[in-house]
Amino acid sequence: MKRVCCTTLAVIVGCGTPLSSLAVTSQTFQVSATIAAGCLVVGGVSNYGSLVFGSYSSLSTSTVSVALSGSVTLQCTPGVTLNMSVDGGLHNNSGRHMQLNSGSAQVAYQLFRDAGLSQSLGISQSVSVAYSNANNITLPIYGRVQLPGNQPGGTYSDVLQVQLSW
Repeated sequence: MKRVCCTTLAVIVGCGTPLSSLAVTSQTFQVSATIAAGCLVVGGVSNYGSLVFGSYSSLSTSTVSVALSGSVTLQCTPGVTLNMSVDGGLHNNSGRHMQLNSGSAQVAYQLFRDAGLSQSLGISQSVSVAYSNANNITLPIYGRVQLPGNQPGGTYSDVLQVQLSW
């Protein structure tokens, strides 16, 4: 009797490289940024301007009104509520006063937040600064002095501190 034996031989050839994979994966990732609303003093100016009432006779009893000149420009994130307050100055005794640089004589003055001088800017009173262009904001500060007509001649001055908040 003859025996027949059949064998199956399987040969796997691999040259050390993996077989290509056709699997594809997809995932998402998040991207975000936070923008803090705020304001910027353009140019980093530390002097916000000056109120210069001018030169008058020591006998003058004129009422003089001026706007803040050379004032700083601010930029704010659109929609930010900008507030300012102005202290009473160096010679704050029952109101704001300019004092004679070479003496003790004083002349009272007032601040306003509108050109019509109808909205008083009280000592350390926080007021909203309205603006239409968020890239070009100026401080609305106006001054008025009633010259007394009886003060010694010379230069009178005061220094005020402005505080901005938003």
